[in-house]
Amino acid sequence: MSKKKKPVDPMRGGKRPMPRGWPGMAGGYSTYLQAPAEWRGTTVQVCGMWPFAAGTGSPMVGVPIGRNILSGATMCCDPISWFMRAKLISNPSVFVLGKPGLGKSTIIRRMALGLAGYGVMPLVLGDLKPDYKDLIEALGGQVIQLGRGRGHLNVLDPGESRKAALRLTGSARQAIQADAHGRRSTMVSALISIMRSAPPTDREETIIDEALKVLDERHDGTPVLRDLLKVVQEAPDRVRDVALDRGSMERYRQITEGLEASLIGLVGGGRLGEIFSEQTDHPMAMDRPVVFDVSNIDDSETSLQAAVLLACWSYGFGAVAVSQALADAGLEPRRHYFVILDELWRVLRAGRGLVDRVDALTRLNRQRGVGMAMISHTMSDLLALEHPEDRMKAKGFVERSGMVICGGLPRAEMENLTAVVPLSGEEQNMLIGWQDPPAWDPATGEEAAPPGRGNFLVKVGGRPGIPVHVALTSVEREINDTNKLWKTGADGRPLKVEIGDDGTEEVVEEYTFDDPTMLPPPDPSTRLAPPPDPATRIVAKAGVEE
Repeated sequence: MSKKKKPVDPMRGGKRPMPRGWPGMAGGYSTYLQAPAEWRGTTVQVCGMWPFAAGTGSPMVGVPIGRNILSGATMCCDPISWFMRAKLISNPSVFVLGKPGLGKSTIIRRMALGLAGYGVMPLVLGDLKPDYKDLIEALGGQVIQLGRGRGHLNVLDPGESRKAALRLTGSARQAIQADAHGRRSTMVSALISIMRSAPPTDREETIIDEALKVLDERHDGTPVLRDLLKVVQEAPDRVRDVALDRGSMERYRQITEGLEASLIGLVGGGRLGEIFSEQTDHPMAMDRPVVFDVSNIDDSETSLQAAVLLACWSYGFGAVAVSQALADAGLEPRRHYFVILDELWRVLRAGRGLVDRVDALTRLNRQRGVGMAMISHTMSDLLALEHPEDRMKAKGFVERSGMVICGGLPRAEMENLTAVVPLSGEEQNMLIGWQDPPAWDPATGEEAAPPGRGNFLVKVGGRPGIPVHVALTSVEREINDTNKLWKTGADGRPLKVEIGDDGTEEVVEEYTFDDPTMLPPPDPSTRLAPPPDPATRIVAKAGVEE
C-alpha cells in the first residue's frame, strides 16, 4: 500500500502550514484565532444553512423581554404565556425581587405592554411612584387618582356585583353575592387592623358580618361606612344576638364600643382620612387597562398607603371575579387580565394578620387566564414581620409563584432567598455582582448607570436560571417615567428633559411658573368657603338674620 503524498508548497521546501499559519519569523503565524461571525434569524430564514445553524437555549414563547446575557439569544417570558401556551409553570404568577433602582418595574412594564398586544388587560392596582401611569395612558386605559382630596373609594361598594347578580341565576347568582359580601367584610376588618395595628376580635368580625347583611336588606342603593356605623349603633336584634349581649343593652354597648370607635375613625377622618367614607368617584372599567394612581400619598403616611393599596386590590379583584362569572355564564366575552401588585411589603407590615387578608383577596382561579405579578425588594422585607405565622405565610407568596425573577441582591440576602428558590453558587455571585453601586465617570463628573440595572435572573423551580438583560426601546423611553427629568434653565424656569439612546439630554418642553398644570390640586381641607348670601347675612350685634 502506498501512502498518499501530501501537497507540497515549492516555496516552503516541502513543509505544510500549521492550523494558524506558517510558523517562524515573517511566516504570518496568527496568535489569535478570530471567532467566526454569528448571525441570528428565524428557522424560515436560516433553514438552508444546515448544518451550520444551532437553536437557541432560551424559551421563545411569550413577551420578548430582552437578550440572554450568556448567549445573546432572545428571551421571551411572561407568566400567562408560560402557563397557558408553553406549559412551563403550574401557576400564572411571577414574584419580582431586587434592590431599588435596578428596574423591577421596568421588566413588569415590558410584560404588561407585550401582553396588551396579545389582548390581555393590564390592571395596576396601586401605583405609588407612579411607574405605570404613562404606560396605561399610552394604551388608552383608565387612570383613577386616589389620595387626600383627590378621590374616594367606597369599600362597601359591591361594584358590578349587584348588576351581575341580576343577570345570573341559581348557584351562579349566589356565588357572586357571597363573594361580594366576603370581600366587603374582609376589607372592613383589614381597615380596622390598620387603624389599630392589630386585628379585630372574633366577636367583632361576627358583628361586622351580620351588620353588613342587615345593611343590605335595609338600605336602598350603595351603602357607605357611615351606614354600617349607624346599623351597629342602632343595635338591631340580629346584631345583638351574635354579639351575645344576654339581653342587656348596656352589655351590648360595652361589647361594641371598640368597634364603634374604629368605625368613627374611618368615617370621620382620623389617620386614614376620608378616602373610604364616601361613594366611589370613578368606577373601574373592565374593558380596558386600568391604573390606580396613589402617588399623591406621602411616603411618611405608611398606614394610609397600606390601606389604599389594600382597598385597590380588593376592588380590582372583585371586578375581575364579576367579569369571570359573567363570562362563565356566556353573558360577556372572556377577558384575560394581568394584575400588578407593587410594593407588597408596605401592606404586609401595616398590621398583624394582614397577610391572611392579602391572601384572601388575591386568590383567583388559575384556569381562567388571570396572571399576577407581585413586587417587593428583598426576602427580608417579607420575613421582617413581627409574628412567626405571618412570616411563614408571607414566604409562601414566593414559594407559590410560578416563576421568580431576581435582580441585584446583597450577599446577606442569599440565605433567605435560597431557602425558597434554589440557587447555585454561580447564580448567587451573579446576583451579588449586579447590586454593586454605580461607578464614577470622571469625564462627565457624574455617576454611571449601576452595573446591574436591567439585569435579571429568571428562575422556575429547581431549573437553572436564565440571565437576561432588559433594554428599553425608543417607544418605551418616551413613556418611561424614570427617564424624564425636571431641570431648570438659566432663569430658573422648569424644563422637561428627556434622555436619548446615546445618553444625551434634550429639552422637549418649557413651563412657566404661571402654568396651572405645575400646581398641585387644591386641598379641600384648606379651601375657603364661598361668601355668604346677602339675603341671609348675619348681623353680629343683634344676633338675628337681616
